[in-house]
Amino acid sequence: MNTKPQILDRWGRSIQRAELKQEVAAPTFGGIRSPISGYPADGLNPMRLAAILREADMGDPVRYLELAETIEERDLHYLGVLGTRKRSVSQIEITVKPGGDSALDEDLATMVRDWLQRDELQDEIFDILDAIGKGYSFTEILWDTSTGQWMPDQLKRRDPRWFRFDRVDLETPMMLGASGQEEPLPAYKFIFNQMKAKSGLPMRSGLARAVVWGWMFKAYTQRDWAIFTQTYGQPLRVGKFGQGASEADRDTLFRAVANIAGDCAAIIPESMMIEFVETGNLGSSTDHYERRSDWLDKQVSKAVLGQTSTTDAEVGGLGSGKEHREVQEDIERADCKALAAVLNRDLIQPWVILNHGPQPRYPQLVIARPEAEDLAAFSSAIGGLIDRGLRVKAQEVREKFGLATPAAGDEILAPQAKSGPQVQEGAVDTDETPPESAIKYPFDTRDGKSAPSAALQTQSPSAGRSGPLDPAGEITRKLEIEGAPAMAAMLGQVEAMLSAASDLAEFREMLLSGFPDLDDGQLAQVMAQAFAASFAAGRVMVEEDGG
Repeated sequence: MNTKPQILDRWGRSIQRAELKQEVAAPTFGGIRSPISGYPADGLNPMRLAAILREADMGDPVRYLELAETIEERDLHYLGVLGTRKRSVSQIEITVKPGGDSALDEDLATMVRDWLQRDELQDEIFDILDAIGKGYSFTEILWDTSTGQWMPDQLKRRDPRWFRFDRVDLETPMMLGASGQEEPLPAYKFIFNQMKAKSGLPMRSGLARAVVWGWMFKAYTQRDWAIFTQTYGQPLRVGKFGQGASEADRDTLFRAVANIAGDCAAIIPESMMIEFVETGNLGSSTDHYERRSDWLDKQVSKAVLGQTSTTDAEVGGLGSGKEHREVQEDIERADCKALAAVLNRDLIQPWVILNHGPQPRYPQLVIARPEAEDLAAFSSAIGGLIDRGLRVKAQEVREKFGLATPAAGDEILAPQAKSGPQVQEGAVDTDETPPESAIKYPFDTRDGKSAPSAALQTQSPSAGRSGPLDPAGEITRKLEIEGAPAMAAMLGQVEAMLSAASDLAEFREMLLSGFPDLDDGQLAQVMAQAFAASFAAGRVMVEEDGG
């Protein structure tokens, strides 16, 4: 018997296309999926909190989820740090990688990119990230088929109180049906996001499970602080009456003393008086309440963001602000990868399968913050490499800096020529280092000539002699003239290396790598001739002296 192959979801459930077109988990006022919530946080104490958590562990999470919702509303610090973590992910740009190189792969990637331009997407992702606090979240996909193709029209957040987990493993998600019975989730209908703060069952993996204890202790502290402030924050009011005061006068005085703080006015008989006694050193008495509340807030910051530097101003705290920010970025990257994996699994793959059937590869959503590149370091490195002979495309450098290719007629920026220091006439230069123009090199070819420098000419042994030329001096002069081009080539390359090097270590490496390639044949030939001539001249001088 031939059976038509079925498409199954990750839980092994077959797709029911008619059911996908319906809204199956909408709220019903007064029904099993009521939007009205309870308030188990009212009058919360350790015994009640422990009972609520045990109920959740046994498969009844309603009061725990209501409590998690309440602490977000009542604890401003928890609301702030949790919102920071969710918004840091929801506002990051999403990119799409094609599943392969075929035309179909590119078309599917383009389809997903176009859908990502929806304005509602950021709010929908923010709701999906509700799993960070509660441990998991459910989002119903409302499919649109009006164009003949399956398209995700809306991603609707569904209250996690309307869902349960299979009593066998407490991990497989179930939904409450119209009769209140637990039913399997329809295939390709929900995005089930689980983001773990700790390993374990979904019910015990959310941040709220740990934060709720700190919130309860802080609530106690804030209540005691409020009572203390109300009792001792205002001056003590003492009413005094004379011995002959009647019972009615005493009642009048008591009402005046009791209400004068709120009414700021009272009428009492002339024979009575009210005295205000100020409470001294009140600030030091309330300091421990504030320190305890701040300490609990810091523990919440560590649990949610991994650090406290970006939420609490501390002077001289352990670790720098940059290091704390890096910790938060590590958590952000982990959240981005987890969210992208969930969307690829529960949204992108079902979408492609509904339209084109199962594929060997699917488009991939990538949620990642672009890495900031140090362009100054890049400029320093690429300049030295180009000077060493590395060939680099100018267009690649322009793209790195976001610069366009100049068109014909565009004004082109050029480096400005640096002028040397101006010395006024008659001024005395006290700098011991002579200017560049005054430095004489052994073979100065910077003026385009290959003749020896004037400094060496004046120092030549044969200079200024009226008698016969000295053979050694003549050899030296000839060596200067004939060796100038070879020496100038070496010095020119050394000067170029010195200008390109950023430090002495780099200059050393450039010398070691550059000198093996220098052509020293010409200089060696001149030196050999010089040594031969010098030897011959020496023989002549010896014979003349001996004769």
